[in-house]
Amino acid sequence: MAKFWNRLSHERELWQQGLTHVAGVDEAGCGPLAGPVVSAAVIFPKSWNESGLPSKFRGLNDSKQLDEEQREKFFAKITSEPEIRYAIATIDVETIDRINIRQAAWHGMNLALDQLLPKPEHVLVDGIRIKWLPYRQTALVGGDAKSYSIAAASVLAKVTRDRLMRELDKQFPGYGFAEHKGYSTPQHFAAIEKLGPCAIHRKSFSPMKPKELELFTTDEHR
Repeated sequence: MAKFWNRLSHERELWQQGLTHVAGVDEAGCGPLAGPVVSAAVIFPKSWNESGLPSKFRGLNDSKQLDEEQREKFFAKITSEPEIRYAIATIDVETIDRINIRQAAWHGMNLALDQLLPKPEHVLVDGIRIKWLPYRQTALVGGDAKSYSIAAASVLAKVTRDRLMRELDKQFPGYGFAEHKGYSTPQHFAAIEKLGPCAIHRKSFSPMKPKELELFTTDEHR
């Protein structure tokens, strides 16, 4: 039970300060060589301060700690729960190449937050503080494993992006996007060598730029 409450502790602390709309945000797809980056934002109801996380959400975790089947199940539960407010934003490859991947992910987070009604009063961010985000925020390193609302956002972002990559695989066959989701696997590099890059490959993530690849491909499951 202690671990359960701990993962809701950041939300509860803000609720107990009198805030009502506390959002968790996260992204999926910073590391891949191809495809969009997807951000999501989730607001849990303040009533959970007293009742706790409903039992059907027990086991909710950072999307990297869940398998595909578990992520899909939690995606369905989160998006069908009437008390949960959520939003998802997708940033395309052209924007990623123009403003860089980190800025693109943050831009997506801001777009997702802006879609929420009512607007968040405070945001729990996975990772480092976003200086230009126009919301009060708390940055939590490894937040998707420390906060249930961030974990929920990570699931929504990951499932949405994986579904998009499976669709893009149909448009751009031969690269294996449905399997590796655009990450830098040997299969993917072999396909690029054989076919050349396609329209959804990130030009700023070219295999000709190994330092940039190393920076953003440390986590192949996000």
